[in-house]
This record gives sequence, structure tokens and C-alpha cells, in this order.
Amino acid sequence: MRWLAWLRAVALPLVVAGCYTMQPIVSSEALVGTRVVLHVNDAGRVALGRSMGQEIDRVEGQLLEKDSATFLIAVKHVFTLRGGVHVWSDESVWIRQEYVGRLSERQLSKGRTIAFSALGAGSVAFLLSRGLLGSGLGDPTDVPADSGAFLRMIWP
Repeated sequence: MRWLAWLRAVALPLVVAGCYTMQPIVSSEALVGTRVVLHVNDAGRVALGRSMGQEIDRVEGQLLEKDSATFLIAVKHVFTLRGGVHVWSDESVWIRQEYVGRLSERQLSKGRTIAFSALGAGSVAFLLSRGLLGSGLGDPTDVPADSGAFLRMIWP
């Protein structure tokens, strides 16, 4: 049953991660409580560089409050221009609207969810049908008969 643990630990997060897309937000009125991504502009990189890290590209988290000039966000991830990711633990940060170039919302993609689920189920069915997840003891028909000259022990 080690393969089941592997499946849960490795494959499931990959499938779940692939099921979401970032969609641009047209109306920013009904955002509070949703998972958003703030794409930081050049002025924001300079202003937020000391508190959130150098070369900040975008900030992802749950939008807690929004007024006419600022966003209060519980930060989950900070992405850098060179592809780095800094994981945060829902720390609340105020970000001024003038520091944000674009605003996106994380949404479930039904098409990707179906495709990844079908691919995952097909992969598991293939592995089970081919016996690729065996016990590692080999084929029992290849075991020579025991005799007085041999003492055969199988270690766990």
C-alpha cells in the first residue's frame, strides 16, 4: 500500500494545482473573501521591496478588506520576477491600489479538472493492470526448490 501513500503525497497535489486558473477581474466590488493575485507595478516594487522582498512580481492571498485606496490581503505567496516563490503564512499586508497594475482572481477550471482527473485515473488503471506496483520480491515461479544444501530466508 506504499503506492497509495505516494499517490496521495505526490499525484493529488499536482492534480489539484492544475485545476485552477487566474482570471482577470473586471469589477472589483465583490472581491472581499476571495483568493486574488495582485500584479505589482514598478512603483509597487520600489515601495514594497523592503517589506516583501526585492524584485516582487505578484502577491497571492485572500482579500480581507478593500477601500478606495488600499487592499488588505492575507498573503499566501509572493512571486518574484525571476520565478522565485516565497511562502507566507496568511500575514496581513496593506497594499495601496497605486502599486497594483492588474488584479486577478483564482477560479476553478472545470475543463482542467476533468482532464487531470481522467489522466490520473487512467495512469492508476494502467499501473495496476501492468503489475508495475509489485511487492519487489520477484516472480515466485523463479524461486529454486529448497534442498539440504540451501537455506533460503526472505527478509522484510
